Amino acid sequence: MAILSFRSACLLLPLAMAACGGGDSSVKPVSGAAYADPSLPPPATASVAKTNKQQEADAGLVVNKYLWRGALDTLGFMPLASADPFGGVIVTDWYSPPTTGGERFKATVYVLGRQLRSDGVKVSLFRQVRDGGEWADAPVNPATATDIENKILARARELRARAA
Repeated sequence: MAILSFRSACLLLPLAMAACGGGDSSVKPVSGAAYADPSLPPPATASVAKTNKQQEADAGLVVNKYLWRGALDTLGFMPLASADPFGGVIVTDWYSPPTTGGERFKATVYVLGRQLRSDGVKVSLFRQVRDGGEWADAPVNPATATDIENKILARARELRARAA
């Protein structure tokens, strides 16, 4: 019985190895002048590759990185529910200040563009108060959202100044 297993293994091993080999014979090597395909562009140099990587990174981001980081830093005390750096949206989970147990807040931050401008960030705040055993929506002072926007902008300017 052991001889039969050994023989079948010897027969199947070359078939298994052949299946793994594969390879596309239409792929032509591009390194080396003698083998280069003239229809392909020349290999990128280190400086061109670095520029291309930076361009690719910038192409994916549609928001200002300083505003984005400033928003995350400013709202860092609140639990984060979701953050989409490509869409420019940060959503926090409900946060109850330690001093007041009967109310909680939630924030949504929209980073609106690639430039560091005062209209590049919008904050929406939501507030709930405990009414009996249930949470009920309550109004938020509009100045509070403006204050948070101003703190985000100040933090973004600070981050940009440090980077320069």
